[in-house]
Amino acid sequence: MSLAFKTARRARVRPHRVRQLINSTFITLDGVVESPHLWPSLKGGSSIEGDSIQTDLLKTCDIVLMGRRTYDVFAPAWSSRSGDPYSDRINTMRKVVVSTTLTDPQWANTEVVAGDVVARVRDLKDEDGGDIVQYGFGDVSRLLLEHGLLDQLQLWIHPQLVGPSDPGDLLYRRGTTATFELVDSRVLSNGIILVTYTP
Repeated sequence: MSLAFKTARRARVRPHRVRQLINSTFITLDGVVESPHLWPSLKGGSSIEGDSIQTDLLKTCDIVLMGRRTYDVFAPAWSSRSGDPYSDRINTMRKVVVSTTLTDPQWANTEVVAGDVVARVRDLKDEDGGDIVQYGFGDVSRLLLEHGLLDQLQLWIHPQLVGPSDPGDLLYRRGTTATFELVDSRVLSNGIILVTYTP
């Protein structure tokens, strides 16, 4: 058997890599995860390393997965920006929005999933390509966790209390229990602690 044939044969049987689904969520000390764009500014401001981490994560992904509430915040905010690596990347990559009410998304490259979310996400994970990032932690995240589709959870712990919130604004909800393993932690210059877990 020739070396060329052996090499070609190994290339054909190379195992398929399943995309990782990574959730990246901002959270306050009192457990709030909703509307971080409305939280008071941190005394230390934004951090260069935090922005770099977010941009590097986005570069390893080629799909952004969102619920309707996240889409309604992200779409107008990012589609109006350009000229920096994060904005240029997120505006051109695929977006998948889970919603039964969104019918005409205006953000480029947006697909709406109104039916079997679990089946669609399984199909997306089985495609060739980069990873999938999901921002914010809500009903879609809990559904993915329940069905074993969430591979990594990044919590950006903000050193602040934002006061009274509705139960729907909190990370905690009644639902599936889960245990996580800490795989990384990092303290940023503005006091945010980034912790990374795997289920």
